Amino acid sequence: MKENEKHNERIAKMIFASVYPHYVAKVESKGRTVAELHQVIEWLTGFDEKKLQELIDEKVTFETFFDRAKLHPNAGLIKGTICGYKIEEIENPLTKKARYLDKVIDELAKGKKIEKILR
Repeated sequence: MKENEKHNERIAKMIFASVYPHYVAKVESKGRTVAELHQVIEWLTGFDEKKLQELIDEKVTFETFFDRAKLHPNAGLIKGTICGYKIEEIENPLTKKARYLDKVIDELAKGKKIEKILR
């Protein structure tokens, strides 16, 4: 799949708080916990539970969310396909970060051990 500017812009303007409940539902439906979800989000972004809640309450966009994040130095080790895109081929930095987040949440939902997710 080839990324395009319209797709990248849509991700940038998406409100994190509107997607977060889907992350919770996804992991809980697979027997994982919100605490584990927060653990992988904190590993990737540096946001603890309190800061994450502030961002949700503030209704920040993904663009703002990742502007404020301190991406983990090992985030580049996140590889594979998510939503039809090979992460390592995504050129737009924001879209790549959003797909990193999607991928670690997907790995959590699929039962991967936390130690493996937190590269």
